[in-house]
Amino acid sequence: SDLMLPGVVVPSSGFPEVERGTLCAITLLGNRAPVAVAAAAMSTAEMLAAGMKGKGFAVLHTYMDHLWEYGDKSCPPTLAPVVADPAEKENAESEEEVEGKKLGNSCSTDTPQHVDIGDLSLKEQNSCAIVMGKEELNENRAAETAEDDSTGAEQDAENSRTPQEQMDALFNQCFFHALKCKVKKSDLPLLTSTFLRSHMFSCCPAGQQLDIKKSSYKKFSKFLQSMQHQKVLQVKELTKGVESIVEVDWKHPDIKAFAVPEGFSSASAAQDSKSEDREQAYRAPEIIPLYGVSAKMVPLFQESGHRKGSILSSSEVRNIIVNYVKMNELVDETNKNFVKVNAILCDCLLDKSEQDEISHLKWDDLLSRCLERLQPLHQVTFFGQEPIVRKGNIEPIDITTAQRSSNKKVTIVKNLELYGLDPQCVASVLQQKVQASTTITPVPGAKDRVQVQIQGNQIHHLAKMLLEEYQLPRKYIQGLEKAPKLGRKK
Repeated sequence: SDLMLPGVVVPSSGFPEVERGTLCAITLLGNRAPVAVAAAAMSTAEMLAAGMKGKGFAVLHTYMDHLWEYGDKSCPPTLAPVVADPAEKENAESEEEVEGKKLGNSCSTDTPQHVDIGDLSLKEQNSCAIVMGKEELNENRAAETAEDDSTGAEQDAENSRTPQEQMDALFNQCFFHALKCKVKKSDLPLLTSTFLRSHMFSCCPAGQQLDIKKSSYKKFSKFLQSMQHQKVLQVKELTKGVESIVEVDWKHPDIKAFAVPEGFSSASAAQDSKSEDREQAYRAPEIIPLYGVSAKMVPLFQESGHRKGSILSSSEVRNIIVNYVKMNELVDETNKNFVKVNAILCDCLLDKSEQDEISHLKWDDLLSRCLERLQPLHQVTFFGQEPIVRKGNIEPIDITTAQRSSNKKVTIVKNLELYGLDPQCVASVLQQKVQASTTITPVPGAKDRVQVQIQGNQIHHLAKMLLEEYQLPRKYIQGLEKAPKLGRKK
């Protein structure tokens, strides 16, 4: 087994300077004869900074292991430690005398020894004192060479994989790392966007970046579907168009077998889990209003090759209408600010009461009437994910205040999930900012929807967090006008 730092004694002369990967001889207290050879798992500075905790040395060869059995099975000699102080030297000599008597039954220590610490070779006349002769040293070096060769082979195998396969492997690594070290059972249900942003991204090794478009999955939802097919987790659409992880099989063999990559910075991982870093990691989604061609509007759009259900942006709608007017020569010749209403425009854009009265429309009126009669849609694009198109206009984040018993006010926030915000995370951050209690409660009359409730009128704090820290546009936040008016300073 490897040598852990709590079992290492720091000598009075100070810990020797070593770098990560340096080969070191391991000795027992009171005996300079090596009993093992190990590679340093971290440098001296890192060991001291860690408070002498964690794995210090990866043991390669030790007394009485399989490699030792291939030799003459000799036992290590007793070599007094080098002591500079006379008092310490005297104590060391007496300790050596006692050790010599203990070993006298099995090994003779009368014959002179030749010690060559330079190449870790200890020689003695009898067979009991050879700890690491040249043959064992060569065997050890051969083992190290074989290990280096295998590492090189692994590196070659890694390089032979395509960039897409490497990205797939990175997603798998970060996925299982996040489930094993970040997500708790109490966090479920967990928004898939929050899982990717707040958990998987923080598990990505330094120098690498997760990019779902460079993987074979192309969409994060497809990656999660493959994991669901392997019965690692279960994903459900609790809110329309918003998926959440509702269940994880913590006993799944792939989760149990996953080991955190050696050298991964646990300090940075712990820091990433803090709410401040979650705030910084959040990126506001890109929201684009879209329009669907309804059955009534088909005659107006069919000339441009569109049919019922076609999805268009506002600029595309504008271009189609302008082209239609020009192709049918509907621009008023006397006043080009007006458009003549033909039979198709009359059926599509005018109410029955207006059809006999209106013969011309201004350009702005024409375009606004057209947009009003198209089916409203919106597209939401979360960072690192494919765009999602939903019906209707996106509901704004709704902030209201209510009065509870004893004339106490509370602030209620709804629809955070629609913008990729985890209600539990927002509640935790608000609790720390305003030092007031927060709770998560179901939204009355809405299935599988929750709301955040904060004690007191906290709309000022909410506005600052949503507008400045989360960078959400003001038009998507409703209720900011209900903030308490601040009194003027005298």
